[in-house]
Amino acid sequence: MAYEVYIDDMLLPLPPEKIPIKYSGQNKTVNLISGEEINLIKSFGLAEISIDVMIPQMDYPCAVWDGSIDSAEDFLERLQELKDGKSSFEFIVIRQGMGGDSLFDTSMDVTLEDYKVTDDVSEGLDIIVSLTMKEYKNYGTKIMDFTIVEDKQEIGTAQTDNERQGEAPPVKSYTVVKGDCLWSISKKQLGNGSRWQEIYNLNRDKISNPNVIYPGQTLTMP
Repeated sequence: MAYEVYIDDMLLPLPPEKIPIKYSGQNKTVNLISGEEINLIKSFGLAEISIDVMIPQMDYPCAVWDGSIDSAEDFLERLQELKDGKSSFEFIVIRQGMGGDSLFDTSMDVTLEDYKVTDDVSEGLDIIVSLTMKEYKNYGTKIMDFTIVEDKQEIGTAQTDNERQGEAPPVKSYTVVKGDCLWSISKKQLGNGSRWQEIYNLNRDKISNPNVIYPGQTLTMP
């Protein structure tokens, strides 16, 4: 299996032996008044990546130099620029199977949290750089545009949609059924039986006696 590991646009000449990516949970355990312990489930925290990178200072047949970095000194200078730049960059791992088949890749925006440089006699002239990176998620304040439309209509002159369009409002009506009286119609249609007089006043041309109405009559409603 072959690995290609990029930090920003720098291809590591030798891939790390291990690439642990830790996804920290943020669940919180609390105790209720009853003494029962419960777990409050929360979203996962930001992923953390800790790797040890060997930058060779001798010729190794397995080392790959693509020109993105020239030497260990160049690599350390680039790391310091990433740290001083206070901005995120991309961490990429490209995996290939034994037959050259592409496997799943990792691509993550990260920030450089810290790094440590170690000169180890057992490694000869090569240096070991221990890196700690943390996943970065973009955030920011959403800006919304609003247009304020002034209402030029004076108080007390509110108009319905029909009136604004120059149309007369629709006339409400009710057809009398068997067993109806003005009080029951007012109760059902207006929510208050005592408003039966309003119905009677609108229909004097149809009703001579408010106590006598007939099924089938169409009454104009307030």
